[in-house]
Amino acid sequence: MAYEIEDDIMPLFLINGFLEAGKTQFLDFTMQQDYFKTEGKTLLIVCEEGDTEYDEKKLKKNKTAVVFVDDMEKLTPQYLNELEVIYQPERVLMEWNGMWNQDELKLPDDWTIYQQITIIDGSTFELYVQNMKPLLGAMLRESELVIVNRCDGIADDKLTAYRRTIRAMSRESEIVLEDKEGEIEQAALEEDLPYDLGADVIEIKPEDYGIWYIDCMDQPERYKDKVVEFTAMVLKTPKFPEGQFVPGRMAMTCCEADMTFLGFMCKWPGAEDYKTKQWVKVRAKIGVEYQKDYHGEGPVLYAEHVERAKEIKDVVQF
Repeated sequence: MAYEIEDDIMPLFLINGFLEAGKTQFLDFTMQQDYFKTEGKTLLIVCEEGDTEYDEKKLKKNKTAVVFVDDMEKLTPQYLNELEVIYQPERVLMEWNGMWNQDELKLPDDWTIYQQITIIDGSTFELYVQNMKPLLGAMLRESELVIVNRCDGIADDKLTAYRRTIRAMSRESEIVLEDKEGEIEQAALEEDLPYDLGADVIEIKPEDYGIWYIDCMDQPERYKDKVVEFTAMVLKTPKFPEGQFVPGRMAMTCCEADMTFLGFMCKWPGAEDYKTKQWVKVRAKIGVEYQKDYHGEGPVLYAEHVERAKEIKDVVQF
């Protein structure tokens, strides 16, 4: 968490998750670490009180003042400005209430969410996905780091599915799975994929597109130089270089209001023959290259054949 912040900006470190997910323990641990210490004062805004309490001696040692806010309507830009005047912090930490919709959080103009971390209790993850997916999606959407703890006793295939669900809602976050022994290596998680990775041409059925997309994003080296075939919709913009388009599918990552287009850049000399919203069947070899949108390396398709195809009515779901 080493950071450098402009003097005229108030950095907010937002820690979110549902009740009893482990947010307090995470913040209590983090504030003791050398990499997170600061010379100035820290303001900690706690939006829900769980069973775990902060140690007053540790807070005092770290020059941290705590304010409890039990009503989201009170959490206005004016109120936050008042807290800044009263406490004169160098930074603000906020333990978010998971039952509040984070999309409704309004900050003063000179405040910015500098880092957002979501803590998830692996033992209750399925319950929240089934019943509170919009709230979970709002928390995950801009998270830089997602920690899924208490994964003990959960089967590998379920953990892999959890990771895929989180990745769908939080495209660029680092996802860490933990049990009582510590971090669970992704390589240790095995999954029976619904397609044959060893086939000369890997056929991606419409119902498996989301699984393939997320797995390919997470583990591009696993697919490097493999040939895939799938049906998708064309996306093109004037910004695309000649001979390139994106075949992809609309996906419901959280709820109907959270539709997004999932696809990879595809290089094909005949790209100019196709228009946005046309449907095509693509056979392509997967490469791994630097892409600006990935902020690093990621999958790129080199088409071997493209032809018109029938529209797929269903959207991708996770």
